Amino acid sequence: MRTFRVEHRTEYSYGTAMTDGFTVARLLPRDTPLQVVHSARIDVSPIPDEWEESLDPFGNRVVHFAVHSPHVSLTVVSHIEVGLETGTAPDSDVPWQDVVADARGARGDLAADVAPFLAHTVQTPALPELAALTGDVFTDGRGVVAAVQHLCHRIFNDFQFDSTFSDLSTPLDAVLAARRGVCQDFAHVSCAALRSVGLPARYVSGYIETLPPPGEPRLVGVDASHAWCSVWAGDLGWLDFDPTNNQLPPLRHITVGWGRDYDDVAPVRGVVIGPPSSQTLSVSVDVAERS
Repeated sequence: MRTFRVEHRTEYSYGTAMTDGFTVARLLPRDTPLQVVHSARIDVSPIPDEWEESLDPFGNRVVHFAVHSPHVSLTVVSHIEVGLETGTAPDSDVPWQDVVADARGARGDLAADVAPFLAHTVQTPALPELAALTGDVFTDGRGVVAAVQHLCHRIFNDFQFDSTFSDLSTPLDAVLAARRGVCQDFAHVSCAALRSVGLPARYVSGYIETLPPPGEPRLVGVDASHAWCSVWAGDLGWLDFDPTNNQLPPLRHITVGWGRDYDDVAPVRGVVIGPPSSQTLSVSVDVAERS
């Protein structure tokens, strides 16, 4: 098992003192079949007047806090350490249509696990353009693992990573038309495509270590939040894959949480109350393997 440490720092600065602030943070990781959380905490400055921790409907860890005193800045820093096992692709497969039928007929605990991830959302709408991604991939009788590997490879090859193209408000149809975006966009494309053929798909939020080119030093703070996708494959369970990096299973990926799309797992979201003012935001992430 490999051990990784992550520091995620979010800093807001205001031109005028705010009188109140309310924040929701999804920065604390969860255990998974391949991940064990050794430690996790969130430090906030100024010290919050209210603090509550809970689990959301998907089992993600959520922190709600509030600052009720005047403040010109807010700093939220998470410190986590997790152990990761290296996953492997399944050595067996099952026809994807059988998985679709099992998902549609799910009852009880299985329905609670897969049903929320069958429906399209605002961020992952049902679009006719998705057929161009899935039509020759999910062919009659093909194994679900083979089909998902093909889809992952297609998005990796056909879409260009472009950090200047999109933001949180960019709709999926624009991403599909331009064939460009960032990891969040490619995770949304994957989820929408899988749901369009009837397969449950989760949007997964977390981190990945950015390795420097050979011979160059590793820079602190230049890593970033990352997003990928997970598909339910029937008896094979949930299979994660990363279309941004063409990996099934993903490697060196630290899971924080999952949901139907980004809106379910936004790392930090909140509101401040005070006079009209400018606001600046700074985010840095550092991911390092512990030797």
